[in-house]
Amino acid sequence: MRETANLDAWDAVVAAFLSSRRAIGRAYLNEEYALLHLRRFLVQSGVADLDAATFDRWRHQFQHLSASSRVKREHAVYKLCRYRRRTDPACFLPDRDTLARQTPHALPTIVGADQVQRLLAYVSDLPPGSRSPLRAQVLRLAVVLLYTAGLRRGELVRLTLADVDALSGVLRIRESKFHKSRWVPLSPSARAELQAYLAARRRAGLDERPAAPLLCTAHARAYSCQGLYNSVKQALRDAGIRGDGGRVPRMQDFRHSFAVAALLRWYETDADVQSSLPKLALYMGHVSIVSTAYYLRWMPAVVSKASARFARSCAGVIDGGAS
Repeated sequence: MRETANLDAWDAVVAAFLSSRRAIGRAYLNEEYALLHLRRFLVQSGVADLDAATFDRWRHQFQHLSASSRVKREHAVYKLCRYRRRTDPACFLPDRDTLARQTPHALPTIVGADQVQRLLAYVSDLPPGSRSPLRAQVLRLAVVLLYTAGLRRGELVRLTLADVDALSGVLRIRESKFHKSRWVPLSPSARAELQAYLAARRRAGLDERPAAPLLCTAHARAYSCQGLYNSVKQALRDAGIRGDGGRVPRMQDFRHSFAVAALLRWYETDADVQSSLPKLALYMGHVSIVSTAYYLRWMPAVVSKASARFARSCAGVIDGGAS
């Protein structure tokens, strides 16, 4: 029987690494899972530290997984080893060029206002389910908040009644990405939807305590991220909501659609786009406009509006007006 290797030194490095990342606001849950997976492999292999051969044997175990999963695991170990190099220059560091590479992400499918109307009409007619007596009302509110407020999926499912000011139409997003909290004011139409949902919730006799989840299933249980994702995805598919390429939008595409719609409104009203971007970043809960720019892809509608503004502003220069 193989003796168990002493991993005290390894565990101390991992604990310090995770603590340093979380001190700057990162959750690092996926990385922690990957490092626990590696630790189990070290125990099974009877070794107390990582070297090139052990790393290769470990990652060979999950070559059947998707590129995204392999990237997360291998890069988590790379980040740990790079962190460790600061105090132990002789420790093993994987060659970054040999690590798994992420496949290009598909461009988002922008959801238009007419498609949202069709989707709302569809979900409004859904019958109640055994586990979701307010299925229609929940999905309707979820679509409205995703599209008009650009919420993340996790932010939406974590909302409680205490986080909602229905009279003023304001949501409190607590400890979201990077441990940032923020207030999200809603549009008048979204506020009306929220008030209608809460009225239906009261009529159904569901839990009214402040800690109760806003979007709840039977017995006032909160929707899980995956459960809400599956419900919205199925509703999109059944309602026939598809992009130009025939692809059903993803749930995160609502967030992209929100950002692009804001950009289009600014161009249509001749607003100062550059000075407005920090406001959008603040509303969406981003650290800076660099993160917001990820959601403002090179969309044809945006290009058209930007080109029209440029033509209005600089046509004289282009036509020879400048000396």
